[in-house]
Amino acid sequence: MKGKTKEYDIIINGGGMVGATLACLLAKSGRKVAVIEAYEAAKFSADSEYDLRVSAISRASQNALIKAGAWNDIIAMRASPYEAMDVWDEAGDGNVRFEAAELGEPDLGHIVENNVTQRAVTDALNKLDNADLICPAKMKSFVVDDESVTVTLENGKTISAQLLVGADGANSQVRELAGIDVKRDDYGQSGLVAVVKTEKSHEFTAWQRFQSTGPLAFLPLADGSSSIVWTLPSDRADYYLSLNKTDFKVALAEALDYKLGKIIKVGKRGAFPLRGSQATPYVKERIALVGDAAHTIHPLAGQGVNLGLKDAVELAGLIVNAKGDLGGMKLLRRYERARRGDNVITMRAMEGFRLLFGHSATSVKTARNFGMKMFNQIPVVKNEVIRKAMGL
Repeated sequence: MKGKTKEYDIIINGGGMVGATLACLLAKSGRKVAVIEAYEAAKFSADSEYDLRVSAISRASQNALIKAGAWNDIIAMRASPYEAMDVWDEAGDGNVRFEAAELGEPDLGHIVENNVTQRAVTDALNKLDNADLICPAKMKSFVVDDESVTVTLENGKTISAQLLVGADGANSQVRELAGIDVKRDDYGQSGLVAVVKTEKSHEFTAWQRFQSTGPLAFLPLADGSSSIVWTLPSDRADYYLSLNKTDFKVALAEALDYKLGKIIKVGKRGAFPLRGSQATPYVKERIALVGDAAHTIHPLAGQGVNLGLKDAVELAGLIVNAKGDLGGMKLLRRYERARRGDNVITMRAMEGFRLLFGHSATSVKTARNFGMKMFNQIPVVKNEVIRKAMGL
């Protein structure tokens, strides 16, 4: 203890899914960690309605959550494996189907509510002696010097560490105070989300139909319902939010081409704006950004949280194995080099798919449908693509 300032190895601003997972990985490896989080994780009840926000947790993310000590609790609360993914184009007969059985895997991943993952990683964090969750609390400012970074909280208390990690979301306070620029792409679209019941079984399959306005995804939930993410121009999303339930159910069933029959029940609906972003850079002396603080992408393939957890695993691995200064640029540049390429490639790929399927020219429609059919008929290539997406 140095005066009234408590010292740590790493301070993480933001105890969300990525920040708390990073903290668990570090603390379980012997590093002393403080996590500053403004809001307490919501309690979970098996009787509660499904959260509107869900993530498709990949195998790589599952392994990270196992190492963090959270996965068993996630399964015990609520998670749904999906065993196949079926993707097709509304403007033709192009179709691609991925199946776990073809890979010799039990599933392609799990659909998990964000609040379930949040609850599990928070509980895992609270069990660790090397981690202090400072919650509810907010960071006011920080000062970087040659040997440490000192954070002042809004209540006036100070803590210090060798490294401050911004895991505080797309509107990152750490990024802003550090003077790190961010390049943003506003897609002019919104993601409309809801939980629905369908006439036919979802068959533990993730269904995705590409429309000219954006993809519509039906993600299987454990009770037989589906979580939908419908990418739409923002004004269309507002229109569908304004429809009464009867009209919305008809419009939604038509949008999925009645693949799962009629929509027999729909819960509350919501929408969120879709933007892509990349911080430039991810790191400065004694500062590192992870997850949405560093990058956001189109939710087309549900890779957002998976990329964030990859950031956490990479940074944790470098810190755990570091012999010297944890906040020095030599280590932090290694982290950025390891993660920026993957994040940018994934972001641009999602944007490319969005533009490709939004193109209305007949020649483009014909070419993409032909391409989808050919891709579906080459198992070696198709399975390699899905293995990479799973992190295998």
